[in-house]
Amino acid sequence: MNRSKLWRRIGLLLFALIAVLVVRNQVKVYVNRQASARDIEIRHQLFNELRPVALTNCQMERFGETNDGGYLLCSNLLGSVKAGYSYGISGYDQWGCTVSTRLAVPTHQYDCFNTTVPQCPGGRTIFHPECVGGTTRTEDGRTFDTIANQLSKNGDGGNHIVLKIDVEGAEWESFAATPDDVLQRIDQLVVEFHGFEGARALAVVQRLKRFFHVAHFHENNFSCLDWAPPFSSWAYEVTFVNKALVEVDPTRTAPIPHPLDAPNHSRLPDCAKQNAAKLFKG
Repeated sequence: MNRSKLWRRIGLLLFALIAVLVVRNQVKVYVNRQASARDIEIRHQLFNELRPVALTNCQMERFGETNDGGYLLCSNLLGSVKAGYSYGISGYDQWGCTVSTRLAVPTHQYDCFNTTVPQCPGGRTIFHPECVGGTTRTEDGRTFDTIANQLSKNGDGGNHIVLKIDVEGAEWESFAATPDDVLQRIDQLVVEFHGFEGARALAVVQRLKRFFHVAHFHENNFSCLDWAPPFSSWAYEVTFVNKALVEVDPTRTAPIPHPLDAPNHSRLPDCAKQNAAKLFKG
């Protein structure tokens, strides 16, 4: 083969290689754009699923801390509760203490990362150095178990409970693994969700809404962001109330923001308040 033919063949091979790389890059860009479009659509669906509704007989009250650690509950709908469950307490838990003292029931506290036991004068709080998850397992010496198993171990397998969970993302797998009969016995559920988790998050929230009405929504101003509209925060708190206890009042809309809302961080801008008032309007 003479030199000119060799160079032509090399040229054709290089051209073909470049063409393949260009096509692969175009396909990658297209797939990423499609994925991004799907993520955006799911995020909007998730936000809409979390739109609170006005309830016929809910008297909202703030339980817990003035700022971070305080959550809204329907205080008049806790009469059947036999125990409180507080997941992810990080060494403090005024919410769990308030539940215990107000309702005269035990509150089980769970955290395997911060095992500081908070005090609760006048209440009965029981600390477990254990975390919650979708399976029973041990990771790096830390014990994880499911909500269903933990209720059963505490003798609450058949009791009505009130539950608060703030576990930095483990809530998604925890709820996905929770049986229907356990969800039916949760009278009120307060969740700080973390992230958006695509289709999995949407499926978890839609399943929860089979059993609960969304009574309150509040975004955490510790983690404000501007890249995930319609959300303005990576963390957002939601109060769910069991459908067996309430009905939706079609003549009213839920106040957004709620008068009892407070910024999680008192000295940071309250992006959550501004966003909720704008996006949930109407």
